[in-house]
Amino acid sequence: MPNENHLPMGISKLDKGYAVSVWAPNAVNVSIRGEFDDWSDEGVALSKEEGGIWAGHVPSLANSQQYQFSITSESGDVLKRNDPRARLLTNSVGASIVYDDDYEWPQDSFSMPDKKSLVIYELHIGTFNCKDRDDNGVANKPGTFHSTIEKLDYLVELGINCIEVMPVNEFAGDFSWGYNPAYPFAVEEAYGGPNGLKDLVREAHARGIAVVLDVVYNHFGPSDLHLWQFDGWSENDKGGIYFYNDWRSDTPWGDTRPDYGREEVRQYIFDNAMMWLDEYRLDGLRMDMIPYMRSVSGSENPADSIEEAYELIRWINSEVQRRHPEKIIVAEDLHGNDFVTNSTEEGGLGYTAQWDADFVHPIRDVLTQPEDDSRDIAIVEKALMRLYSGDAFCRVIYVESHDEVANGSARLAEEIAPGNVDKDYFARQRSVIAAALTLTAPGIPMLFQGQELLEDLWFDDKDPIDWKRNQKFPQLQQAYQTLIALRKQCPSLQSHDIKVTHFDQENGVLAYTRGKDVCDDSSSDTNDKVMVLINFKNQTHENYEVSALISEQWQCVFNWYGGYHDPHAFSGCENGNNENDPKLVLNLENYQVLIFQLGH
Repeated sequence: MPNENHLPMGISKLDKGYAVSVWAPNAVNVSIRGEFDDWSDEGVALSKEEGGIWAGHVPSLANSQQYQFSITSESGDVLKRNDPRARLLTNSVGASIVYDDDYEWPQDSFSMPDKKSLVIYELHIGTFNCKDRDDNGVANKPGTFHSTIEKLDYLVELGINCIEVMPVNEFAGDFSWGYNPAYPFAVEEAYGGPNGLKDLVREAHARGIAVVLDVVYNHFGPSDLHLWQFDGWSENDKGGIYFYNDWRSDTPWGDTRPDYGREEVRQYIFDNAMMWLDEYRLDGLRMDMIPYMRSVSGSENPADSIEEAYELIRWINSEVQRRHPEKIIVAEDLHGNDFVTNSTEEGGLGYTAQWDADFVHPIRDVLTQPEDDSRDIAIVEKALMRLYSGDAFCRVIYVESHDEVANGSARLAEEIAPGNVDKDYFARQRSVIAAALTLTAPGIPMLFQGQELLEDLWFDDKDPIDWKRNQKFPQLQQAYQTLIALRKQCPSLQSHDIKVTHFDQENGVLAYTRGKDVCDDSSSDTNDKVMVLINFKNQTHENYEVSALISEQWQCVFNWYGGYHDPHAFSGCENGNNENDPKLVLNLENYQVLIFQLGH
């Protein structure tokens, strides 16, 4: 798979000027033109090399200058094309810009946290900290890398140690989710370009925060896409050299699936993945919707399988493991396949972890049921126990993500109380139940921006986070801080071990214990076990018995009830009367979440 001898593509700095190379196998002539020659019609001609690559030396080309390629097709058309590997553009319909990678990184003592201790916070640069809004709060201009940096201290205070940034490759216009990559190698100019992204990584690392980036390899574009019929050639009026030109081109986002069967396209995507990790020092990647890489229909139908995509994925993941074993590669697959996170040596795809549809969908379903009697806690139990590849940390668990709070869905609290999130008691209570499940279940927990602020409505790329909500719901903020701190500080919450120790469907009460030998009694010498007790119903339970737990061993470290978080308000509990069958007897409030720690 690797092509160790492939020519450096794009722009490469020399002692004088730049070497230039571009893949255009069907072109008759190729030249480069730009500010260096006052955009002359002729430009500087490139020579055709082996493999359809056109290359040359442009001594007068300088850093920060704009340029484009002029490609004469077999039909005689002269096509103006941006550099497929440009790191920066004026904008998605503008020109490529020469970008020297001379960024001065500081001495960096940052090390990626172990995946068992990660708490991920997914954010969107354009809306996370957007400053320029109209009177209705709608963004006039998107947020930037630098405005995001301004909120990093907030994330530190919250307890976050990893941010997952939605795609930042150059896309059409200034507003987007980012999943329409027009130029995969370029960083969105409206966000601050490549140096802005490097500033974000630098400042995040300085605060102990890892940075993982969303990348999109299942399709490109579809708009503002100079890769489309790049050198003028195509078949069936499809996309040309970078794309499949038959039935395999079809995706939900247009006929723009990359042709993974072409060595040059595989190299293009491979180099892109390595660029983010090497040049930008990112700590990992999250690959968008890989079923649409490995299958035309995104299904498990063998007839739709794209074997070349499997090879490409294994190549990328094996190389990341070789170069950067501490970094993570996360898949959005959502089909419940163990092979996604099995090692490549075992025939798997080799991802570190995958987003877990078997957590988010059942948990949201249970918590959004309008009637308590419809709330099936057996579904919760099953979601807590889900494993991939025999490893609890091969899954990323969440109840909100950019997909789950849009596309016809809304924020969890909005689903519970449409149009009335700020005043609705049930939305607030059950949203914390969701957070407690996410942050105490085995797996890598992930939050979505604003979840801790009880953001309402749904995600929209022109609807910025309302930071005033931070003052509106201070108890909610405190609850999230405590849950995240417990998740990071308790070894038992970073273990694979979980056991449901109390299951009461009739009353809607579930308890589970985390830590080694979770069923042991006081003879165990460990003091790090954690018990989570949740009332899933809008009813109180007086003198409620929780079996197999002895009250004196446990101390309440988290208590969410009535819209307040106060572990000190827990009034304690009593032992049952039967010494041979010890029980924890307590009063449970409606929708209460209690977390106890052993020996504290």
